[in-house]
Amino acid sequence: MAATHASLFTAESVLHQLVLQAPEIEIQTVTRPIYEALFSSVISQQLSVKAAATIKARFLALFPGNYPDPKVVLSMAPEEMRAVGLSRQKISYLQNIAEHKAAGQLEDDQLAHLPDEALISQLVRIKGIGRWTAEMILMFALNRPDVMPLDDLGIYNAMKRLYQFEEPMKAAKPRMTSLSDPWRPHRTLACRYLWQSLDNAPG
Repeated sequence: MAATHASLFTAESVLHQLVLQAPEIEIQTVTRPIYEALFSSVISQQLSVKAAATIKARFLALFPGNYPDPKVVLSMAPEEMRAVGLSRQKISYLQNIAEHKAAGQLEDDQLAHLPDEALISQLVRIKGIGRWTAEMILMFALNRPDVMPLDDLGIYNAMKRLYQFEEPMKAAKPRMTSLSDPWRPHRTLACRYLWQSLDNAPG
């Protein structure tokens, strides 16, 4: 049981009860480089976890040390990247990320200290990186503790079931924002329990 984590959400009884009864989630402490996390995110878009892992492994195998050096990415023929299972659109997005890295615009020592919204603003300048992807980078690569991804379908579905509202996703955003305010400054952890609640849902 996640009693220690539940104690962080006593200001809001519904989530408090969910976390109190849930298997405890391990809090991540190791961060990942932003550049490599962006590559993983783009490769994973609209794919199952298994398919994404297969294509990512094939893609990284094209590079010495499994590191997608930006200069090598930019010099690589698109056909070579297509051969590992990447779509033309994703190749274009990966090239955009590599261009930003090659230009010195994706250095962790310059970005990792930025406030959440400032960092999101920087990342969404890259074609192929939307707000949701940037938020996932903050949550899972940088371990930012207070991210609330309002565009995430899983979070919407979990909150809709937990708080019993019927609004479509877009219309529900103000309600989701209001409901999540008492979770601050631990909204990332709250979201991880919401995702977990979907995994454990019966049938």
